[in-house]
Amino acid sequence: MRTSTDGVAQDSQRRTLYLGGRLYTPTDPFATAMLVADGVVAWLGSDGAAEVMRDIGTTVVDLDGALVTPAFVDAHLHTTATGMVELGLDLTDTQNLAEVLDAVRSRVGAGVIIGYGWDERSWPEARPPTSAELDRAGYGGAVFLDRADVHSSVASSSLLAALPELREMDGYDSSGWLRHEAHDYARAAVYAELPAELRAQAQRWTRAEAARYGIGAIHEIGGPSISSHPDVSALMSLAAAEPGPEVIAYWGELSAGSRALELGCAGAAGDLYIDGTVGSHTAALREPYADNPTAGYTYVTAAQVRDHVVHCAEANIQAGFHVIGDAALDTVLAGFVEAGEAIGADRVRAGGHRLEHVELVRPEHISVMADFGIIASVQPRFDEEWGGPDGMYAERLGDRWQSMNPFAAMQAGGVVLAFGSDSPVTSLDPWQAVRAAAQHRTPGQALSVRAAFSAHTRGGWRAAGLAGGVLEPGAPASLAVWRADELVVAAPDGRVSAWSTDPRSATPGLPVLTDGAPSPVCLRTVVRGTTVYDVGALAGD
Repeated sequence: MRTSTDGVAQDSQRRTLYLGGRLYTPTDPFATAMLVADGVVAWLGSDGAAEVMRDIGTTVVDLDGALVTPAFVDAHLHTTATGMVELGLDLTDTQNLAEVLDAVRSRVGAGVIIGYGWDERSWPEARPPTSAELDRAGYGGAVFLDRADVHSSVASSSLLAALPELREMDGYDSSGWLRHEAHDYARAAVYAELPAELRAQAQRWTRAEAARYGIGAIHEIGGPSISSHPDVSALMSLAAAEPGPEVIAYWGELSAGSRALELGCAGAAGDLYIDGTVGSHTAALREPYADNPTAGYTYVTAAQVRDHVVHCAEANIQAGFHVIGDAALDTVLAGFVEAGEAIGADRVRAGGHRLEHVELVRPEHISVMADFGIIASVQPRFDEEWGGPDGMYAERLGDRWQSMNPFAAMQAGGVVLAFGSDSPVTSLDPWQAVRAAAQHRTPGQALSVRAAFSAHTRGGWRAAGLAGGVLEPGAPASLAVWRADELVVAAPDGRVSAWSTDPRSATPGLPVLTDGAPSPVCLRTVVRGTTVYDVGALAGD
């Protein structure tokens, strides 16, 4: 493949010599030059030593002091839904019911109206729109609006009438507010019926946006209750045909190893729900919510977890589950223990299985996760959005908010962390996720910037059972080039030392991410040697 008309994609077999940069690599913390050849990192060293590598077949790029790092990995993302926020209705900034209904009116005549992001907690009305209100705003058309946590929704009467089976499902409400089973069913039905071209447009937008943020790989979290078989299949075909971030997909369905393999997925894992979310009062808790008499819902038993883990071990693929509440963690880990008793703990451990979100965590949970080598796929921006004494977690859970997302405790206990966005729940900004983890709202649970960066790069590859996320000879050339200011080595307590004045540390630095410091700007994203995003700011091409 030669350079495309937009100047983005380039032949992964070309040799590219980068000079004059600052490279984040454990091989040589003082490296300023790097050779990429045949899609891998071929060499790292100094500009002077690199001079002998100049030849007719090598493109030389002057980095002019730019920072080069491994590309980020988003370990939990919903590709089509993220694109549909851009192509549909983005309701994340709506302040009341009237704004939501006005947004619906603006899309009348555009087919099924799909929206995302409403959150009734801060509205004066303190409730979502009803189906009757959506009917009036949408002039009787089909309307489906996901809540901000994507675990409840509201639907118009015409959409409800098209899915009469909803009325018999748990979570159905005649007002049009759908939760639990009813929400999952309606959402899957809506996304399964997206026109093929609209689906492709949404998926292309998300991959392009990810590349713009320096993301070189995404974990698509699919399944019968969150997307559809055609949705995942279409995304995998698109990723195989067009340049962009790599796609590692998961299919969240019990004992569906053959389906996962048919789709080309890494596992029957991801959003295979043990429970729901805190925001929708559906995460399963040991004790009731502080603002609601319910204790949430557990959708899967420990025996079902056991059988699924055993099934995935026999199929030689990853197992995994969506789990948020402490009671849900009790259930899923009891299932892993039972699986270990059935087939041996070593065989379970060898599977590199994963849990998504892992939010309300108790100390006893951490030791079991570490014992079984379970990887925690977590979202630091959840704490940024909802943590702290005045946040949604405190509103829903009371003092238990302080046990949410204990990143430092999990890392100290031997649990591997992989960072993701859960987009569209939070944005695709990986540096902001690193910042959020380093500025955790719960005292003692912050990570160093270096540990957080590792979780968002190398951790994502480990969560998929693959090697990557490090710039070293022989590694895949999946990297990002950044315009960044001062680089520092930072500790979780905020202490920093400028790497340029502390060469004895032999530790490469990362950008300053304290309050008010700008995030680095991505200049180029490269996936296995192919440039998939480029602003045209690097000289020498």
